[in-house]
Amino acid sequence: QVQLVESGGGLVQPGGSLRLSCAASGSILSINAMRWYRQAPGKPRELVAAITGGGITDFADSVKGRFTISRDNAKNTVYLQMSSLKPEDTAVYYCNADVQRRLSTGWWGYWGQGTQVTVSS
Repeated sequence: QVQLVESGGGLVQPGGSLRLSCAASGSILSINAMRWYRQAPGKPRELVAAITGGGITDFADSVKGRFTISRDNAKNTVYLQMSSLKPEDTAVYYCNADVQRRLSTGWWGYWGQGTQVTVSS
């Protein structure tokens, strides 16, 4: 099986920074796109940032210029560097990855369990 584990969430003041990590482990042959989503209470889950296997990135308009996404393919890990945080960034952040499993065909989507980010003074 494959597991995605996020870390790095917490409480931060407005204007502060946090770095989230998401490490994939298990029976992995290859990982294509990796993404960060977030879900605030009472709102639908939204895509925040994505990075392809080749390193092409994309961001939601609400976080452009404040968040960056990167990955370490050797560690099967994706990062979300969040700066100039606002109270409206408060949400549970989830990572998602398209994984090709060993001894299997096709690509499978996996989710992490989520990590809480709270921006408040």
